[in-house]
Amino acid sequence: MNIEYLPPLALIAGPTASGKSALALALAELIPSVIVNADSMQVYRDLRVITARPSLAEEARAPHRLFGYIDGAEACSAARWARDATAAIAEARASNLLPILVGGTGLYIRTLLDGIAPIPDIDPELRAAVRAMSVAESRDALAREDAEAAARIAPADTNRTARALEVIRSTGKPLGYWQRERQGGIAASVRLEPLILLPPRDWLNERCDARFETMFAEGQGEVADLVARNLDVSLPVMRAIGVPEIAAFQRGETSEDDVKAAGKRATGQYAKRQFTWFARQSAPAWPVLTESLNAKNVANMARILLKRVLTA
Repeated sequence: MNIEYLPPLALIAGPTASGKSALALALAELIPSVIVNADSMQVYRDLRVITARPSLAEEARAPHRLFGYIDGAEACSAARWARDATAAIAEARASNLLPILVGGTGLYIRTLLDGIAPIPDIDPELRAAVRAMSVAESRDALAREDAEAAARIAPADTNRTARALEVIRSTGKPLGYWQRERQGGIAASVRLEPLILLPPRDWLNERCDARFETMFAEGQGEVADLVARNLDVSLPVMRAIGVPEIAAFQRGETSEDDVKAAGKRATGQYAKRQFTWFARQSAPAWPVLTESLNAKNVANMARILLKRVLTA
């Protein structure tokens, strides 16, 4: 298939508070478009302010898809989101609209583009046993049973360590085997026009702090309503940054100063992990913007992206 005839897909990705949404809107106002969410927390309808989802006014400026479309009582997987995103992108194409994929969840983006490993369901008892292991025990076990995965996964990444261990114990095959057998993925059927936002860390940290101030000031009602639902605390929506911190404040367990310090620290750490992921995992050919965004250069970058979409 000749790449020149593939339909374009714009991708704007990077850490939280890097300006992705503003850039996506600026591009959508230059060409008929649909903005498709690629943030794992912004899929939940319960949390608009807490997850920094686009406001109603922003959503009115361009069509948005996969924002706030899943109830918090459900846990959205990368596979489910990828299926939904594939459908949303196809719908946009059918309407002669440019799909603009925007978000900071690298796993979601990779699953959409490259497909997903067809790993069989893990036995719940085996999973529980693995997840009950200490960090040291699971690392030692993984080094013995899947040395390739142990060498690849950072020691501090407890979730991926447990996942790799449960996969080899459940299937008898290492995680790398399944990842090489990926199924699905739309990379070969689109002309991807990506831009990765990796702005200066000090600017990003200031934006993260300001974002949590907004979350605390305007998101109290969202957190109270969510807590009142008595959902399983292990659900993703209950672990969203801001929810446990503000809930603790509302129960009188912490002061305003302490909850803000904890929330800003959690937001900054999350942004740092995202920054590192995109810096290391993005394709070498993907353009990276390392300057901070403001009203003027957002407009300029939108025009540059538009030119790439129209002329590449």
